[in-house]
Amino acid sequence: MDLAVIPIADPETVAKYEPVIGLEVHCQLKTKTKIFSPSSHEFGNPANTQTDPVVLGLPGALPVLNREAVEQGVRASLAIHCKINRRSVFARKNYFYPDLPKGYQISQYDEPLAEHGWLDVDLEDGSTKRIGITRLHLEEDAGKTIHDGFRDSDQYSYVDLNRAGAPLAEIVSEPDMRSSEEAFAYLTEIKQALQFAGVSDCDMEKGQLRCDANVSVRLKGEEKFGVKAEIKNVNSFRFVKMAIEYEIARQVAVLESGALVVQETRLFNNTTGETSSMRSKEEAHDYRYFPEPDLPPLLVSEEWERSIADSMPELPRNKRERLVSEYGVSDYDARVLALSAETADYFETVAKASGDAKMAANWVQGELAGALNAAGKTITESPISAESLARLLKLLGDGTLSSKLAKEVFAKMFESGKSADEIIEAEGLKQISDTGALESIIDGILAANPKQVETYRGGKVGILGFFVGQVMKQTKGQANPQVVNELLTKKLAG
Repeated sequence: MDLAVIPIADPETVAKYEPVIGLEVHCQLKTKTKIFSPSSHEFGNPANTQTDPVVLGLPGALPVLNREAVEQGVRASLAIHCKINRRSVFARKNYFYPDLPKGYQISQYDEPLAEHGWLDVDLEDGSTKRIGITRLHLEEDAGKTIHDGFRDSDQYSYVDLNRAGAPLAEIVSEPDMRSSEEAFAYLTEIKQALQFAGVSDCDMEKGQLRCDANVSVRLKGEEKFGVKAEIKNVNSFRFVKMAIEYEIARQVAVLESGALVVQETRLFNNTTGETSSMRSKEEAHDYRYFPEPDLPPLLVSEEWERSIADSMPELPRNKRERLVSEYGVSDYDARVLALSAETADYFETVAKASGDAKMAANWVQGELAGALNAAGKTITESPISAESLARLLKLLGDGTLSSKLAKEVFAKMFESGKSADEIIEAEGLKQISDTGALESIIDGILAANPKQVETYRGGKVGILGFFVGQVMKQTKGQANPQVVNELLTKKLAG
């Protein structure tokens, strides 16, 4: 049977097999210049405006290693618990492609910057699994070949070398993942670790984080790995998950048909949700690695590593655990609040200044997150500072504002950037808690509604809501609901 027309396996058949998954993550490091040359690598600049003799591979141009790229690589390694090698070596990875002007990529091969790391990931069933990390090595990025978007794209491809030479950390996992869910959790955790460490923004839309997935299957209970396929350059976590799920079902179908899985490189089509063959092992490049003669070995001393380690921020898992223990928030709230270092810092400031961590967690995840999403803003762009939100929550907590009024004030704060106090003063929105003023209003309402009073006293206490509504209407929603309920209950009982 032609392998191309074998239908993917059904879930019941797939369940007989165990997937074996390893991921290769390429992270663009946050430096001002490229890894071996002085050009910048900012995203979005006009094509081919960020090049230089080294990037272009001009005769006589020599690479010079960017110290900041090394420091960021060490930070990334520490964030994923890798052991830093005192000596690592750059190598030439030889292949010919239009977006690689030199005809080779400077990378690291058998002597990488760091090895033997791990990350713990939280799974949907509440368990935690440790995923091993084989290595982290530094390398330069290639340029970008553009196959469409131009008038004559049917005849030509175009090359943009702005990205060529950008510093990358390639992180290779052990084949420890056994489902697409575990792969998704691992990617989520590694992205957070790199962001918290400050080594990259990990913006996948800008190509700052890319992933290749190695997938094989074996019958449950078997120890020997199956033949793997490598799925290249998937550009979102959701698509990685989809690609892995398709590839598992495809390989199971191949084996169930009596055929053999071919070791090959495949591409994922996010429109069809399918993978397709790119090249087989026989067609793969022989990269002919050899040590880069223009760069000496990279030496990272204990002192240098220690100085970098001392500057490391709190990492995601540690921060989540501390939010639970220090502020008493739930595990779920801690995971949401620690999705980014900026959100966690914002929450902590609100919690400390307001004195109510639970209320702070609810408002940061609820009102603030909703307003930011609607406005297309990040938390660093919030028009309401953490201190301003804390002040609003204090006014809510001490009864100056009702919950309804607090939300109204919040909306006006978000729109105008003004403080809660300024808005309350300008619009007279302070909650009415004065019993004397409220008693006068309540007496008038009871006098105007004798039938409803009689109904309440006849045992139909549910009508209390009618009286509360009348008080709120007269006070334009500014009456303290708790005080209103207490006064009404007392007066109606008489």
